[in-house]
Amino acid sequence: MSKVLKHLSPVNFLACSYRCGFILAASLSLALNAVPSARAETESPREGPPAAEYLKEVGASSSRGIALTIYNQNFGLVKDVRMVQLKSGINHLRFEDVAAAIDPTTVSFTSITAPNTVVVREQNYQYDVMDADTILSKSVGKEITLRQYLDGGRINELHGTLINSPRVTIVDTNGNAQERHLDLVVKTDHGVVLRPTGEIEIAKLPEGLVAKPSLLWKLESTRAGEHKTEISYQTAGLNWRCDYVAVVNDDDTATDLTSWVTIDNKSGATYKDSSLKLIAGDVHKITEQRPVPQMAMYKAAAAPAMDNQFSERSFAEYHLYTLAGTTNLNNNETKQLSLFNASNVPARKLFIYDPSGRSYYYGWAPQNGPQKVNVKIEIANTEKNNLGMALPKGKVRVYKKDQDGSLQFIGEDAIDHTPRDEKIRLYIGDAFDLVGEYKQITHEQPSAHLSRDTYEISLRNHKDKKVTITAVMHAWGDWKIKESSQDYKKKDAHTFEFDADVPARDEVKITYTIETKY
Repeated sequence: MSKVLKHLSPVNFLACSYRCGFILAASLSLALNAVPSARAETESPREGPPAAEYLKEVGASSSRGIALTIYNQNFGLVKDVRMVQLKSGINHLRFEDVAAAIDPTTVSFTSITAPNTVVVREQNYQYDVMDADTILSKSVGKEITLRQYLDGGRINELHGTLINSPRVTIVDTNGNAQERHLDLVVKTDHGVVLRPTGEIEIAKLPEGLVAKPSLLWKLESTRAGEHKTEISYQTAGLNWRCDYVAVVNDDDTATDLTSWVTIDNKSGATYKDSSLKLIAGDVHKITEQRPVPQMAMYKAAAAPAMDNQFSERSFAEYHLYTLAGTTNLNNNETKQLSLFNASNVPARKLFIYDPSGRSYYYGWAPQNGPQKVNVKIEIANTEKNNLGMALPKGKVRVYKKDQDGSLQFIGEDAIDHTPRDEKIRLYIGDAFDLVGEYKQITHEQPSAHLSRDTYEISLRNHKDKKVTITAVMHAWGDWKIKESSQDYKKKDAHTFEFDADVPARDEVKITYTIETKY
């Protein structure tokens, strides 16, 4: 050991290593073990308790239950029940094992045992966690020792002053902050050393660092003894999404629909044996920049029972999905849970030809020449169809069995939050053997504010069986169809449709004349 190490106590010794970066290489645990044991103290007469008085620690092992409510907007609500031993008077409480992405402005502390006997006088959130970057950044201007191990067991030591931070935050003109990592620079008696390699030894751990993100409270209690408490807060980094798998039958008249919930935990905390609820809906939240890492009464309406591990109920203006039992959700983990299964759901395949292309303010610009015909699957979300439940937004992947009985992927689409008794229409691709073509036949201008145009729609079917193709047309202004070779349905002020039965290996042509007043 070097002379430097001989003069260092376990509390003051910390070794870091820097090889093309920097990592902690030695006794960080020695410094952490030097922290005094957990205890609660009554406030002394002096002004303001020093940091050392926040000594009462409540570890994860004392948790009596965690309840998670996760929103599909990348945040969640955490409720943690723990037992705390308080004295009469002022207590200083440290609460560890909280999410690193916590929003400290949402923290709430409540004594369940005796709510009216405990008052929160002050709360703090410490998030300056011990890591190599932070330790080095707080050691700028201090003496360090660089130790290099050479061939033959030789050791070369370099003593100097750290003159730059390995991590800086740069704010651009738009106010966006971005972190950059820099090469270390050390000033020695012989000059400045750039990009040094080897172990870095720091004589003393910088003040104000914590091993884990922690909540600290100053509590005033009129009841001594054990309290059952609940700590709740919001945190970023918790998210969930819904994915669906639809398997259609041979004639595309029914589908088996399975829904999976994918939960992603990047909050910086692990939640063991936690109850789980998921909120589906668009909850309004105000987004703002924070200086820390990001992160009611109701009447429940009965919903159709789902043969799965989640139960669904309406809640406020959203929908709540509750998991039966508990689950573990580890930090940096993605977990999948089955939401529901619905078999033999009636479905309808649609062939849609819409040549609109793009819309302009003063009219419609159709695309000329042959075009694809869209393939869509329509499902009614009704109890009669074995559904009739609130469907969270998500991606629907559609499969179908081939002649060998193997499932093949045939398309996917995304759905929005869909209440019961509404229809879902999935666009899964374009038909290979169906072609649509649209062209203008005539144009007349009987007056300055009246035009009369004739159009022709050609629908060609190259399949070996008859299909029905819906041709979707658009019109603007004060319009009226004067003549048509086939019946049409007016859908709204700008849309009308033709449903054409096209025989196998055949073609159907539709012509119509439309008058438009300007």
